[in-house]
Amino acid sequence: MVSSALAATLSRRDVHYGWVVAGVTFLTMLVTAGAMGAPGVFMVPLQKEFGWNAADISSALAVRFALFGLMGPFAAAFMNHFGVRRVMVVALTVVISGLLLSIFMNQLWQLVMLWGVVVGLGTGLTAMVLGATVATRWFSARRGLVVGMLSASSATGQLVFLPALAALTEAHGWRFSLAFVCCALGLALVVVALLMRNRPADIGLEPYGAKEATPAPAARQSLSQMLLSPLKILREVSGSRAFWVLFATFFICGASTNGLIQTHFISLCGDYGIVPVAAAGVLATMGIFDFFGTIGSGWLSDRFDNRKLLFWYYGLRGLSLIYLPHSNFSMTGLSVFALFYGLDWIATVPPTVKLIADRFGPERANVVFGWVFAGHQLGAASAAFGGGWSRTVLYSYLPAYFTAGALCIGAALIIMTLARPGQAGASPRPAAA
Repeated sequence: MVSSALAATLSRRDVHYGWVVAGVTFLTMLVTAGAMGAPGVFMVPLQKEFGWNAADISSALAVRFALFGLMGPFAAAFMNHFGVRRVMVVALTVVISGLLLSIFMNQLWQLVMLWGVVVGLGTGLTAMVLGATVATRWFSARRGLVVGMLSASSATGQLVFLPALAALTEAHGWRFSLAFVCCALGLALVVVALLMRNRPADIGLEPYGAKEATPAPAARQSLSQMLLSPLKILREVSGSRAFWVLFATFFICGASTNGLIQTHFISLCGDYGIVPVAAAGVLATMGIFDFFGTIGSGWLSDRFDNRKLLFWYYGLRGLSLIYLPHSNFSMTGLSVFALFYGLDWIATVPPTVKLIADRFGPERANVVFGWVFAGHQLGAASAAFGGGWSRTVLYSYLPAYFTAGALCIGAALIIMTLARPGQAGASPRPAAA
């Protein structure tokens, strides 16, 4: 295999193959997230072509967000059972198929089925759980940094594609832009097939920075055990207050990022006379700031109290959302918003993953994070639908933005009620099955 030859070459140069795996994962999450963010550009063209209103389109996107999140814990189980590489190949194939078929859609139910169900299931297999799985399997040292890098790829991919997609849509229509997204996904599919491996042991390595031999993975479960294992783990951790604190704060995280900004920001700017290309440029600026902010968050999460980091992230995000309606939607005001909001777009992920691993153990971290991430996407689904409802019924997106800002302030306060690991009141790890 190409990966084995490359691993041997890198080993002679004292470079660990885990960095190649992280790079492949980075690319996959980047282009998949770009596919997730694309409908934000297509919302207005779809309204004009088919006569669907914002609430109609938002309902399909809400289905996608919900399935994207609910697939998380099962995606972790699939990766444990079938292998990360195989799951990534299937996921990319499903997403490409759903997007290509949607080029020919002309009915609302087709939008819900293709962009909601098919794309939701496919992207759910390569969600944040993929990054958490790769980081915990391939890295013993620098794990927080790797989680930050992979989280940044997901958030940045949702934003940096948007200016190009907006320009392509304006010049050639939304179908041409969708074909461009499919080409990017196809490139990622080829790279995954050639270079991705499931575990360091597959090529005779230990995780990067490991100081002792890594235990062999548990015996492979039957298919029924594999499908039930996420539910079993959910039952075990559902008695932990720490789990519900993290679930609730991540619900708010999703409502204030993917569901609101990613889905409705371009349409909101359109209400104030800002053309889609310019609004997408503001989102791309957020993506650039987010890239550095999330990687920095990974570095900080290895060194500081993760609860305090989340307090500042949620608090500053809430203040920036409350500020946005007062920015007068000038380019100066929007640039200030892009700076402060972008720096912590998804900087919440590395501290959240670290808190989960500390409380529930690294061997279950990806499944537990999958359930917490399900909360994130349920929040995103609520905000995607709620924002569209606000625009359709109240004729303004602003109530949704004020609500999201207030929720973020609440999340900042809630996370500080979580005890430090090892303190009295900290949640113990569930016993191994």
